[in-house]
Amino acid sequence: MSELCHKSGEPIFITKNGYGDLVIMSMETYEKKIAKLDLYEKLAKAEEQIENGEELLDAEEVFKGLRNRYGKK
Repeated sequence: MSELCHKSGEPIFITKNGYGDLVIMSMETYEKKIAKLDLYEKLAKAEEQIENGEELLDAEEVFKGLRNRYGKK
């Protein structure tokens, strides 16, 4: 089962009596799914902030601050 999960890179769905029961996936696949979910949540929050007219950050200033903090690579 582990080898199949790693080779496919996709979740494996297990049914019981014809209904979904379990999902098995590799840690790599799980971490990618969680990262994608986190990104979608952040995008949804940003869109909500835009709709509510909240103050937005200037992208140039954000990137400048990141470069100052972490340096250029």
